[in-house]
Amino acid sequence: MFKDKTLLITGGTGSFGNAALDRFFETDIGEIRVFSRDEKKQDDMRHKYLSKYPSAGSKIKYYIGDVRDIASIKNAMYGVDYVFHAAALKQVPSCEFFPLEAVKTNVFGTENVLTAAVEAGVKKVICLSTDKAAYPVNAMGTSKAMMEKVFIAKSRTVAPGGTVICGTRYGNVMCSRGSVIPLFISQIKAGQPLSVTDPTMTRFIMSLDEAIDLVLCAFEKAQTGDILVQKAPACTIGVLAKAITELFDVPDDIKIIGIRHGEKLFETLLTNEECAVAVDLGNYYRVPSDKRDLNYDKYFIGNGVSPSAVSEFNSNNTTLLSVEQVKEKLMELPYIRREIAKWKKR
Repeated sequence: MFKDKTLLITGGTGSFGNAALDRFFETDIGEIRVFSRDEKKQDDMRHKYLSKYPSAGSKIKYYIGDVRDIASIKNAMYGVDYVFHAAALKQVPSCEFFPLEAVKTNVFGTENVLTAAVEAGVKKVICLSTDKAAYPVNAMGTSKAMMEKVFIAKSRTVAPGGTVICGTRYGNVMCSRGSVIPLFISQIKAGQPLSVTDPTMTRFIMSLDEAIDLVLCAFEKAQTGDILVQKAPACTIGVLAKAITELFDVPDDIKIIGIRHGEKLFETLLTNEECAVAVDLGNYYRVPSDKRDLNYDKYFIGNGVSPSAVSEFNSNNTTLLSVEQVKEKLMELPYIRREIAKWKKR
């Protein structure tokens, strides 16, 4: 699919961008462009991949810029075939305190990326969203919900045969930047109790590889305006903490700190309204966009969407993993295996 093509990843120095490079580098893709605003992370990434792959200098290109600045995006967009739009402000508490910054990056930044992509004749753009965009209660989730509305609205304005614009919606990606698992491990190393918000809180969990698989599913099967969702399992934070302490063979010592700003007890990947129209793709759901126009009068004759008997798809009613199942899932991650090996050598 990507033979001799050029792929641009916005926010490409983050966890998703690194996982994408690991997945795509040894394929026959033509070029991968990493677009981000952090020159230090780009330099670290450059050294990492030149060490790992001597040919990385000709296959990976780095572009300094910010999705808030459309001119900097246009500089990186020429000749691009596909875009994975991963640039975002993702930390719930920080977005609560600085909501306009979340809007500038997650909403206006997405509009800039899409405008530049359409103008450059990009074939397909996949925007990465989050479960927090469904029934949002915090600034980060609200900005991501607006991001979804922006790309769906933009998809309606593209001429037939033009840029296909679609999205994916994720649960928590294990060991990604700012996630709880690296925090737990750092607390174990420091001999501290694990800081747990609420042991009964549930969260979807998926690996970075599964995140890439979801984007590839969207790349293959999504139509313009669609949102793709993985049928992800979940676990309680208490179970996750216990699984990590057992893997590191340390006492099950936790400190309950209470729910932080903007957090929910459980997350939703599909709303009731989306369940009414979702298409089952096996391991995934495809949520088609509403193709109706603003001429609502013609829909009063009974062609509207019927309510669904299916409830929302959330982290309480999905498959809940046991401690042993979470340990198995964690041990699939190279990061966890490395950290356990280093812990045992101490």
